[in-house]
Amino acid sequence: MATSPAAAAAPATAAVSSGDSGAMAPSAMAPSGGPTDYDILNFALNLECLEAEYYSNAVYGYGLNQTTLGDGPGSGPGSVGGLKANLSPELLAIATELANDEINHVVDLRTYLGVNQVPCPKMDIGSSFTSLGNKALGVSGFFPYNSDINFLLGAFLFEDVGVTAFHGAIPLLKNNTLLNLIAGIAPVEAYHAAILRTLLYQKGSEFVTPYQIRVFDFVQGLSNLRGKAGDGKDQGIVVPPADGRSGAYPFANLVPQDGTGLAFSRTPSEVLAIVYGGNASQPGTFYPNGMNGYFK
Repeated sequence: MATSPAAAAAPATAAVSSGDSGAMAPSAMAPSGGPTDYDILNFALNLECLEAEYYSNAVYGYGLNQTTLGDGPGSGPGSVGGLKANLSPELLAIATELANDEINHVVDLRTYLGVNQVPCPKMDIGSSFTSLGNKALGVSGFFPYNSDINFLLGAFLFEDVGVTAFHGAIPLLKNNTLLNLIAGIAPVEAYHAAILRTLLYQKGSEFVTPYQIRVFDFVQGLSNLRGKAGDGKDQGIVVPPADGRSGAYPFANLVPQDGTGLAFSRTPSEVLAIVYGGNASQPGTFYPNGMNGYFK
């Protein structure tokens, strides 16, 4: 259950600092110099920082405070470009729950990582959306804080990626305590993604202002862009016209999966390619200076 709006801001005050202890059993360490369980959790933390900053700005008009953002080498200014979104009361109620969940995810990960945590890097949650809108659909000036539809489209870019990233991370973890944490966060991200995909489908025949592009088609354009960067593992919110039906409401595809009922799984490199804007080795888009930690 979501916390209250007041409590959603509280994790930014109550979050553990980078100096707190979080030592785990030796099984958290990977052999042969490969990534440790802490490295994998820090990769997840980078993603949760981005989601928390986006939702918090959209709902409350501000992001995480310095304690929750973390400090030390590699620390960034949090996010740039975020604004309080112009949301209807109905969507604001939903967005508030999502924001509170994402803020708590950052706190949860910092609690478990303790002294092994990395700070949130610099994140662009403004012009990055404009750039992606242009790349995906050739539109100019797309901004996620202007309306309900725009906010949902912005959130759509994150949530499906988070689900596939956690799916890819779970088999890599060695420590059962850390595995339990990620296994607890992953379904929440899947719930979020399903909520967003359903809301977008319900608005599918509407047009994204000021473009003469239906929501169905706008989502498909964003999905195609993610799929191009992430090894084709992506689906829009409707069945492709060749397999479905045309008209105002094509057959829904609210649960992206591989055809056997299993969610897609992405490697860290595939996730980085998406959030960096197309190239896993070239920081950009949502992370102008790259992520912090082992995977960057």
